Amino acid sequence: MNQRGKIAATIASTLAAVTTTMPVFAADRSPTVVELFTSQGCSSCPPANANLIKISSRPDVLALSFSVTYWDYLGWKDTYGKPEYTQRQVDYEPALRQAGPFTPQMVVNGTTTTVGNRLSDVEALLSQARPAKGPSLALDHDRIEIGGTSNVANAADVWLVRYDPRIESVPVARGENEGNTLPHTHVVHRLDRLGIWNGSKASFPLPLSESGLKTAILVQAPNGGPILSAITD
Repeated sequence: MNQRGKIAATIASTLAAVTTTMPVFAADRSPTVVELFTSQGCSSCPPANANLIKISSRPDVLALSFSVTYWDYLGWKDTYGKPEYTQRQVDYEPALRQAGPFTPQMVVNGTTTTVGNRLSDVEALLSQARPAKGPSLALDHDRIEIGGTSNVANAADVWLVRYDPRIESVPVARGENEGNTLPHTHVVHRLDRLGIWNGSKASFPLPLSESGLKTAILVQAPNGGPILSAITD
């Protein structure tokens, strides 16, 4: 290899090394987080699933679909349902002044809520949503970096969310939606609490992701409180 070739190889090697250490995504402004609590066993939920599909393409929105389990007794067990998703919804209800969990429910930034099958109501909440004022986030392939700030009243939870951005169709064989094929998008497959952010700079390692799933990080006041910051890759 001549001298010019050696220089080119060195530059290429250096660029590759820098690229692998750069964060996948860094955000100064968080997207508006819309959480849909839904169930394949609920006959009112398909329109809400469709509404989430509509808003999921917005660049300023992080849409997440959580399948709950309390309608499984009607004859169809939701193929994506997990008890921890049901618990997440239950945790929201006291601060949102709801008598109890219901489907389809959409929660925006952890602070406001509406029935998810009314698109006009969902869009109204989105238009009224205030930008999150939490810490800066930088998401690397295997780590989340959280910035520090002095304006922290209480510690916040750091949540790892793994979701599928594709539209998937699920045929339902029993229950209220028997015989129907229900489309879903941004279905959450994993929800893990990574730890606590107390206002200081912090870093958390991330487990390897399953193929096809995207990663989101939520910094959120505890017990179903407001979402302070969010990021997705």
